[in-house]
Amino acid sequence: MTVPAVIGGPAAASPAPDRPAALGVGVPAAPGGGSPDPAIVGDPGRADRGMLGAVTVRAASTVLVGRQRELAVLRDALARARAGEPTTVLVGGEAGVGKTRLLEEFCRLAAEAGVRPLVGQCLELGEAGLPFAPFAAALRTVLRCDGPQVFAGYEGDFARLLPELTRVPAAAGAPAGAPLSDAPRGYLFDLVADLFQRLADERPLLLVIEDLHWADRSTRDLIGFLVRAARPGRLLLVSTYRTDELQRGHPLRPFLAELDRARAVDRVELGRLDRDGTGAILADLLGAEPAARAVDDIHDRTQGNPFFIEELAAAGDPIGCATLPDTLRDLLLARVDRLPEPAQRVLRIAAAGGTRFAHQLLAEVAGLPDPELEDALRAAVAAQLVVVDPDGDYEFRHALVREAVHDELLPGEHARLHARFAAAIEAQPHLVAAGRAPAEIAHHWHAAHDHPRALVTARAAARAAAERYAYAEQSRLMERVLELWELVPDAGRLLDMDHLAVLEETLTAAATAGDYQRALTLTRAAAAEVDTAAEPLRAARLLDRWGRMVSMLGKGDGAAELREAYRLASEGPDGPERMELLAATASQLARIDPVDGVRIATEVLAAAEAAGMDAARLPIQMAVLAHRKDSAELGLAEIRRAEASARAAGDVPTLVSALVYISDLLFELGRYEESAQAAADGVTEARRVGISRSTGAYLLSNRAEALVALGRWAEADRVCADAARLDPPGVAGLHWLQLRAGLRLAQGARGADEAIGRALSFLTRPYLHPHMRLPVDELRVEAALAVDDRFELRRAVEAALAVDSLPFYPRYAWPLLAAAARGARHLDDMALAARVAALAATVPVRFPPERAYAAQVTATVAPGPDPLAAWRTAVAAWRVDGQPYPLGRALLSLAEAAAAAGERSEVAEAVQEVAAIAGQLGAAPLAEQAATLARRVGLRGAARGRPGDLLTEREREVLRLVAEGHSNSRIAERLFISPKTASVHVSRIIAKLDVANRVEAAALAHRLNLLGDPAAR
Repeated sequence: MTVPAVIGGPAAASPAPDRPAALGVGVPAAPGGGSPDPAIVGDPGRADRGMLGAVTVRAASTVLVGRQRELAVLRDALARARAGEPTTVLVGGEAGVGKTRLLEEFCRLAAEAGVRPLVGQCLELGEAGLPFAPFAAALRTVLRCDGPQVFAGYEGDFARLLPELTRVPAAAGAPAGAPLSDAPRGYLFDLVADLFQRLADERPLLLVIEDLHWADRSTRDLIGFLVRAARPGRLLLVSTYRTDELQRGHPLRPFLAELDRARAVDRVELGRLDRDGTGAILADLLGAEPAARAVDDIHDRTQGNPFFIEELAAAGDPIGCATLPDTLRDLLLARVDRLPEPAQRVLRIAAAGGTRFAHQLLAEVAGLPDPELEDALRAAVAAQLVVVDPDGDYEFRHALVREAVHDELLPGEHARLHARFAAAIEAQPHLVAAGRAPAEIAHHWHAAHDHPRALVTARAAARAAAERYAYAEQSRLMERVLELWELVPDAGRLLDMDHLAVLEETLTAAATAGDYQRALTLTRAAAAEVDTAAEPLRAARLLDRWGRMVSMLGKGDGAAELREAYRLASEGPDGPERMELLAATASQLARIDPVDGVRIATEVLAAAEAAGMDAARLPIQMAVLAHRKDSAELGLAEIRRAEASARAAGDVPTLVSALVYISDLLFELGRYEESAQAAADGVTEARRVGISRSTGAYLLSNRAEALVALGRWAEADRVCADAARLDPPGVAGLHWLQLRAGLRLAQGARGADEAIGRALSFLTRPYLHPHMRLPVDELRVEAALAVDDRFELRRAVEAALAVDSLPFYPRYAWPLLAAAARGARHLDDMALAARVAALAATVPVRFPPERAYAAQVTATVAPGPDPLAAWRTAVAAWRVDGQPYPLGRALLSLAEAAAAAGERSEVAEAVQEVAAIAGQLGAAPLAEQAATLARRVGLRGAARGRPGDLLTEREREVLRLVAEGHSNSRIAERLFISPKTASVHVSRIIAKLDVANRVEAAALAHRLNLLGDPAAR
């Protein structure tokens, strides 16, 4: 008998305008892979934030993130240059965006491909600086590596660039030192171009000139000469410059315009990284996956600038860090300090208003005549500290620049400016974006240290945020209200509510925003204040939430708190509120104690029906129906009725909850397409009302689970990534993590170990509901099998067999038993296999997936006298169910049984199908197992399936060049890889295609059309 899925709760999801929202809203966790706790709904915002300060942070990132397009442009340019077409690429981007890192990576790749890189850097000395500095640096490298003879007797002329050439010992019969030449500059340019051409004749040449914005005129002229007077040769010139340095009148602006008109010149603009790019850099710096909230915080502050990301991470605790690192602050303020004083003053005023500000609002606060204000803003815009957006408002180019300027305000100046902003917005709310006035006013009064006004406006802003479903913002504002309560003597009168009501509203906001730990702390504080005798339902509601949050955080089952809540609610006054609270509490108890809980649930449902309540809106009904032995579809029709009722009433939170259970039950019934679609519909609805992070996270993982079952693994992984970005709190994030870990394990993908380790770490929690624990136990067995860790495998199987609740949870019990059966067979332990078979006999078999797993367990540990027949039955059951991956694994076992029975034709047919399934899914370990079996039984080529499916994109590129007759060295040159890497690729291709040599690989590629469009195969 399964534990029930329930829906609904004791109160509506949205707080009432004039009183704190009722506690216990939403949906408790269901037997399905992802069903949330009814008391806890939220959105991607989160009050609790991950900390980076506790870990060692690398000084700079070693990975190149988000630059595939730019690298492709550079590779293409290099290919043209290698073909004899002189090419120039200009790489622009703001300071810190990663130009140098991009060029370092490109130089490394070019060097591996046999290209000679030379690098020179312009110096920050201005127009009167050292002429030809970057060329001198590049030529100095040439002198050091090739010796003075590379200058072919023109040392005197090149000494204008390299003075040390005057000290080079002369050849026999020549003067002691090469005198400086006074030849015309054009002659020198021609000599430089000739030298580069000679070097490029020996090896393709890559010349990198960095920081062109600092170039002197002579350097620009020489670059212009090389570009416009380029001769045929294998030379690629790449120059970088900072776009934020190019103020009006900068000499580089007309120079770049001239180069744009020249032939074979490409421009590449490096933009800031997206949120995923920020996360990738942080993961590299930290050596571990950062918390999603940490990524969000740093990305918001740095706006995706890699240098800023590194600086904040190196500060030790960038999450909520009040001050910037000194080095970063000095860098950010350097350009501000160069502004005229009136412009600096206006910039300080603007910084108090936020990153983005309207001209009219700034004018109101600054109180300056329009000409003065416009002159100051014009200077800030010219310095590229402020930009004008399409709507005509202003915005700091970098959020951290605003932060640094704001930090420079004096205390009195800080309070005065914020008070003026608050008063201006109160008088004219239209001066800020629509809907933002309450939050802006609250922020500025708080920053101005006007506590009474800050208290009242924070509560008003919190209510406005809740109306917009901005629950994270509501949570932060209510925390501020709670903080200010102690600082304002007559806070209760100003807010017209007592302290307990403030606690209740704050904890509801925290729970809805997903900050469960904070909500639990606040709930305990509120429970200590409530008068249980006078308000038993209020106390019961707090205890109900307490028990749910304890469970959601994995701290315990919450049974004690829930039973006390049920007792108090039972003694409370009659009415719908009491009945809904009883139903929600009883349904949660049913999850913990499948026997006694169901008895209580049945009693409450009968009482509700006797009172004339619409039972379809009670979560308890689903709990009971899911346990009825005569329920062929686990109460799906009743939940559909609840869905229709919620749609008709416009109750989106209840609708979303219904879709969680519908998608979950459809999966349990083996209706995977319908499950995926229901979950997708629920995700859309959850986003509408801001509960993506709680209920929506369950919907995402439910959808991912259905996609995995359908064999749409790439799509499933993307959905898991979406769930990861939400960073569901407590144990709510386990489902997507366990799914992703299983996917990567099945694919043999990089990152599998980390994902598996993170998922298995949840087993150390004091409490995990069986519907969460059993899939992780299954993952533990599969992980041990994958690496053939026999000691850990035995421990994992023993732990699985020790679970006494398996008969109550068939959906999760059968996959775990199937994994345990495979483990017992791998260990060749007959006693262990017998224990698996005995336990399996106690678990119900109801729906297609369970029937397939049951047949698989039987074939694995109790096949009887005819193992081949048992595996044929298991394969047939998986065909009915429709999941390709379990089918592939069953087919592989069928092939092994057929091989043992001497049925070679059946072996070949099964192995061929396994290979096709593995290729389609990208299940590399399964493909390798099929190939191994084929070789073992002497079935040459039987495991290929569609051979091209086993090749990576890079291997297909290599195969095309092999088919064209290229050697490994030529392949390496064409693909910008080392000859050794090319050789490894060729060896892998030969092994995967099951051929003897390169010639056979090429012939097979042509015969099976592996070289054409992959979509056509």
